[in-house]
Amino acid sequence: MEAKIEPSKKTISKNTKKKASGWEILKILLFVFIAAIVILPILITLFASFKTLPQIGAESALKPPTALNLENYKDVIKNNHVFVGLKNSTILVVASVVINSILSTMVAYCLTRFNFKLKKVYLAVFLIGMIIPGTVTEISRFGLMVNLHVYDTLLAPILIYVGADLMQIYIYNQFLVQIPISVDESAMMDGASYFTIYWKIIFPMVMPATATLGILKAVEVLNDMYIPFLYMPSPNHKTLSTMLFACIQDPRTSSIPKLSAAAVIVMIPTLVIYFVFQKFIFSGIAAGAVKE
Repeated sequence: MEAKIEPSKKTISKNTKKKASGWEILKILLFVFIAAIVILPILITLFASFKTLPQIGAESALKPPTALNLENYKDVIKNNHVFVGLKNSTILVVASVVINSILSTMVAYCLTRFNFKLKKVYLAVFLIGMIIPGTVTEISRFGLMVNLHVYDTLLAPILIYVGADLMQIYIYNQFLVQIPISVDESAMMDGASYFTIYWKIIFPMVMPATATLGILKAVEVLNDMYIPFLYMPSPNHKTLSTMLFACIQDPRTSSIPKLSAAAVIVMIPTLVIYFVFQKFIFSGIAAGAVKE
């Protein structure tokens, strides 16, 4: 009989290391490719915002500008009501985030802490509302805003932003389920009312989720162009996103360098929100991922 030679442990470990290292290299290349897809368009836009139109036609899009030409930014700020858009966007973001956080936590608190008739029906209605696309109900929603006499005011998008975010209610439900009901019972034994329990105990305990969802909501409102454009057509009600759309239509700022400058201006608030509050985003995601 022929003797079978079994591979040594060193040989197996070397082959395993080679396979592991090859997989690690493949993952690194994949992440570099994804990062390039995200970063390169931003760099091209940033470089173009400091160039003149002849430079863009003669140079590579990835070539950095030789000088910081601020004329494009000056023209955009001068002709397109940038500060009006910044003010309106700030109002929409602050009002939407604050009201939406309070309403969503209240609804989630009632759904997780109280048993009442038709509770499952309400949950099913919320689920159906999450499934149905918003464009399907756009005609009825537009008529509702007109009948409420809030069309072409800042109140119209605020009502839409705070009244249609059912995903936040679902996420708050997941957080509140992790909080023991014994916490509420202990507070009630000390004489606390339901509102006191909500405001002083429940709401602070879901603050990681509130911070994360508030930041995501702020970015969503800042980047939204459809609702402000449809419900606030007046020039004095422009937001940063509709200001960028106006730059495309305006012949004075429709060149690539000026459009790039406008896009950079619109990106700045979103980037500031992300870099300032990124630790809250990651902490909120980690808190929601761990169930005790």
